[in-house]
Amino acid sequence: MPQKKESATFLVCSRCGYEKSAEGPVKLVRKLVHKPREDLVVVDKRQESKLLPKTIGVECPACGNSEALWWTVQTRSTDEGSTQFFRCTKCSHTWREYG
Repeated sequence: MPQKKESATFLVCSRCGYEKSAEGPVKLVRKLVHKPREDLVVVDKRQESKLLPKTIGVECPACGNSEALWWTVQTRSTDEGSTQFFRCTKCSHTWREYG
């Protein structure tokens, strides 16, 4: 890792502490390895209707169907109500209602 000491830049090993004077500009390159997250769930369109609750009596503004899937998201500050999203089971149109 590059470190400044007085007016000079040194390259210092973070494991053993070995130091070497940096000659010229220093370019730091680090390879990041991300481990897969076990709690990450990806839902595609085929699984969506099995996982989201349905509501009856909400009219789709696009096709007039009265059945929709719904979920809520806190899109604004915590002292305001959450936003409720709906997705029509017939035409897949998505709309929202603010709480």
